Amino acid sequence: MHGLLAILLLPVALAPASAADGFATGTTGGVGGATVTVDTTDELLEAIDTVGPLIIQVSGTIAITSKQGVRPNKTIVGLGTNATITGGGFDMYRSYNVIIRNLTFVDAEDDAINVGQQSHHVWIDHNTFVRPVDGSIDIVRGAEYVTVSWNHFAGTDKSMLIGHSDGASGTDVGHLKVTIHHNWFDGSRQRHPRVRFGEPVHVYNNYFNGNELYGVASTMNAGVVVEGNYFSAVPYPCHSTGGYADSGPGRLVQRANVFTASGTCQAGGTVVEPSTYYSYTLDPATAVPSLVQAGAGAGRI
Repeated sequence: MHGLLAILLLPVALAPASAADGFATGTTGGVGGATVTVDTTDELLEAIDTVGPLIIQVSGTIAITSKQGVRPNKTIVGLGTNATITGGGFDMYRSYNVIIRNLTFVDAEDDAINVGQQSHHVWIDHNTFVRPVDGSIDIVRGAEYVTVSWNHFAGTDKSMLIGHSDGASGTDVGHLKVTIHHNWFDGSRQRHPRVRFGEPVHVYNNYFNGNELYGVASTMNAGVVVEGNYFSAVPYPCHSTGGYADSGPGRLVQRANVFTASGTCQAGGTVVEPSTYYSYTLDPATAVPSLVQAGAGAGRI
């Protein structure tokens, strides 16, 4: 592994553009630990398996297989504009305080990022997802306090699942608190997100563009707030009170969204307000396409 660097010697371009917000507020990742740069598979796997805080800078393209476990108190951040993880992804299993930023995930053989088994305080920010075999991001099995911000889902199929099964009420009710903002769902097909049980799931200021199957699905009594988003050419922006597939109905509040060449957002019921948990500033929905296309994805921090 490359020699350790003092945190204060991080290149200026890698200084965080902002702190974690939404439900991931307070997530600090590897702050307080050393900084290491990795450019091989073995170096990356050793770094994410290290006990204690660590800032891991990913250089170039690194191939991994399956989903590799990330221990608590880690920042995994791509150097420059082309840091890439191919073939596999990251798994949080009872992990916490993890930041994943500025990476492109290509051809993950399962999920690109899985946040599971009571993991909490995870910030997934400014990444690009391309052709995962399964999901781009799964947040499941009692995980919570997660923010997914400023990511680019480039033609993905199953973009984001929150709650893995209709039978998981015992582990998921009261958990799965997630903020999803300023993401570009760019020709991606479905699950932006698909939600079971979680409340509140806050979906705001995202750009939904040409999503073939649907935008957001709230099912199994989940509570989702959809606000200030821009939907363009999305035939089914929201499913909720009618359920979706084999899953029963959920609750969904929609407000201040723009729908262009799109269907109707199915909404109904009441949802706990996200502002109960955190403050946020809503951009006008009309400004979202330009803001998100200019700022979302890897290489934009």
